[in-house]
Amino acid sequence: MKNLRNALLLKQLYQLKQLGYKYTSVTPYQEEEPDFTLPNTLESLHKQALECHLCSLSKSREKVVFGEGAMNADLMFVGDAPSNSDDSSGKVFTGRSGDLLSKMIENVLEVSRADVYITNVLKCRAIDTQTPSPIHAHTCHPYLLKQIELIKPKIIVALGETAYHCLTGDDSEISKVRGTLHKQDTYTVIPTYHPNYLLRNPSAKKDVFDDLKKIKTLM
Repeated sequence: MKNLRNALLLKQLYQLKQLGYKYTSVTPYQEEEPDFTLPNTLESLHKQALECHLCSLSKSREKVVFGEGAMNADLMFVGDAPSNSDDSSGKVFTGRSGDLLSKMIENVLEVSRADVYITNVLKCRAIDTQTPSPIHAHTCHPYLLKQIELIKPKIIVALGETAYHCLTGDDSEISKVRGTLHKQDTYTVIPTYHPNYLLRNPSAKKDVFDDLKKIKTLM
């Protein structure tokens, strides 16, 4: 973009020279600064995310998975990235992982899934469902921060290390920090295991049950 600006400026100066100008007060070509301000409503933010092509994941995704739930939820869940089934449907936390998360919310916390807000760090499926790269997470981070700003949750449950690292900047292992409270500006982050981890390691469900009991007490 800088090279294009310089080329246009040089072209304009040559044109002025050919017209006989030796000095000019004419304002040379100026590139308009792009507006990176994110919308101030969830609906508008969602529409912008649907058109996002800021990283390579936009080339391989089928659908953008923005998030869903109550727009003024006190409780928010943040995972890492959409699954293959999420990518196909455009819905967040579908399939077996979504069913397990629903049980965690409704059976343990005793609230409806529709009364919380659920999203991911990434809004597009990670390539080959691998762990999201730091570059992709960094690119999507402003969307997540804006969602938090608009929803104003009191508690955010970080599902897995990627979500916890992104929300707090702490790179500790999830096994060492799960169930702990991390106070941010206007909300508290509580990390626990991701439902996908529980599907692979059923014995960890007891740990998550304890974490959810703590969250229920805070609620």
